Amino acid sequence: MSALQRIAAIALALLLLLTGYGLWTTRAPPPTAAQTLQAGSGAAAPAASAMPVIDQRTLLTAQRLARLANTPEELPLAQQAVQLADNELDLAFTAAMRNLEAHPPVLSPAALAIQERLQSAQKELDGDTEDVKRLTAALAAAKDADKPPLQDRLELAQSQAELTQDEVQQANEDLLQAGGNAHQRIQMMQQEHAAAEHASTAAAPAASPLTGLQGMVGRVRLWLTLRDKRRWLAEAQHQVREIAAQLAAERKQIAAELEASRAALAQPAASQPAQHPAQASPPAATGTAAPPSLLTLTRQVAAEQHRLTLRDQRISARARIAAVYEQWDGVVAAQERTILHACLAGIAVVFGALLLLLFADRWLEHLLGRAPIDRRQLGTLRSVIGVALQIVGVVVILLVLVGVPAQLGTMLGLAGAGLTVALKDFIVAFVGWFVLMGKNGVRLGDWVEINGVSGEVIELGMFHTVLLETGNWTDAGHPTGRHVTFTNSFAIEGHYFNFSTTGQWLWDEISVAVPYGKDAHAIAAAIEKEAVAATAASAGEAEAEWRRASKGQRDSNVSAEPAVAVRPTGGGVEITVRYVTRASERLAVRARLYQAAVQLLAQ
Repeated sequence: MSALQRIAAIALALLLLLTGYGLWTTRAPPPTAAQTLQAGSGAAAPAASAMPVIDQRTLLTAQRLARLANTPEELPLAQQAVQLADNELDLAFTAAMRNLEAHPPVLSPAALAIQERLQSAQKELDGDTEDVKRLTAALAAAKDADKPPLQDRLELAQSQAELTQDEVQQANEDLLQAGGNAHQRIQMMQQEHAAAEHASTAAAPAASPLTGLQGMVGRVRLWLTLRDKRRWLAEAQHQVREIAAQLAAERKQIAAELEASRAALAQPAASQPAQHPAQASPPAATGTAAPPSLLTLTRQVAAEQHRLTLRDQRISARARIAAVYEQWDGVVAAQERTILHACLAGIAVVFGALLLLLFADRWLEHLLGRAPIDRRQLGTLRSVIGVALQIVGVVVILLVLVGVPAQLGTMLGLAGAGLTVALKDFIVAFVGWFVLMGKNGVRLGDWVEINGVSGEVIELGMFHTVLLETGNWTDAGHPTGRHVTFTNSFAIEGHYFNFSTTGQWLWDEISVAVPYGKDAHAIAAAIEKEAVAATAASAGEAEAEWRRASKGQRDSNVSAEPAVAVRPTGGGVEITVRYVTRASERLAVRARLYQAAVQLLAQ
């Protein structure tokens, strides 16, 4: 193993240990007893600036968060939060009305003028309405001769009433703009809220777009979404508690006003007997304001007490909303921990697969090195198992990262069609690699001829075969030093010759010139005898294989015995010996026969 591989293995091992620690820390906690939620947030925060009369942020926030609830555990909490926020808003409307009753707003001079104009226009509108009613009744009881003038007067009265109605509406709008008629403003807001609540229909939660994602990628996206949801829940909880603190501060002020009103009510009751409001003497015409009557003080105390009760109810409602948000946050936190645990498990699988792929080659070398098989078969087996392990590792990692697609058949069909067109040569080369791995294929160390190039196979990959060129088989067979690379498609589209495997035999021959004066027949017989002795084993194996190849035909005439031919030449007699030998033994057999011929000629 190289230094780079060792460093990569150490880094992967450290990352795998860190992932295991993350898996241990994010494991699900053991079941415990039912947990109770705190209603408040501990110490109350200081009161902020005066809140608006009607604050609808809590309800809007609850409705926005309810649209994010997409699990059975979250839906009841989301509905409860919306109901509590809606109830708190109704209490806010009631409290605003009671506040106006207890403390009527002081209008500005411009608002007072508009209010007087509104009252005047309203009185005029009432008079015009009475005129229209009177003329309508008179027209119904009049004779036909008297109806035309009454009809004209009725139309004139109706036009005047419409003009007065427009003036009343304009004055009312001006008064609302000037800060007056607060009762009507609150009623309009309450009506708008009721209409919006009535118009909203309970729709099923939309399916999250992240549910289509699978594998570790989908889990990471879902984990990020849950983190955002927890942040929004924390912001909503902080907002609810902040407004609850403001309400608590206002409650203290209302309680102080109630105590002051009760003290003012107890003081006149202790100093003088209670009088009927109708019998109470009018205040003296002095420069100081008249003290409030007993009835006014009693009504003021009742209003303040009602306001205090409404404040307590609103504070309690907001405390319950904060508790619901806290419980909701716990549910989302559990989901986030579960998703993170699943992501860490996927990362552990990826790191484990990478480590196995990194050590697979070394393990195969140790395991297969002990097997009693041929060296070429060992190299082929190592190559096949190594490629298979790499493919399995890559598939496992891809499944962990992206998961199993929902439309697996369609995606595989489309991807296969596209890859078949775009990667035709690579696909043919890959299929050719399987052909070369077969019985009649090639192995590392074989001497083969591919497309006219002969050489020794030094590399056999999934897509390419590399030869160390040695020239044609009729040459001396010395390597030229050049590496020639072929795509494995030649095994499908072309042909190749393998001179090292079973079934591949060479007919070789030598020629010896015998001068006149020598016994050519004796020399030919001696050379033939030497050729038979040198090629006896090869000839027997060749004949056996040729008979098996002829499928057991009885009349097949197959012979691998050496043959000798003698023919005269200009300088003597030429003896040619033709024999069968293996490609790897060709040079040795030829050298032996030449040596025997030289010795015979020298005798």
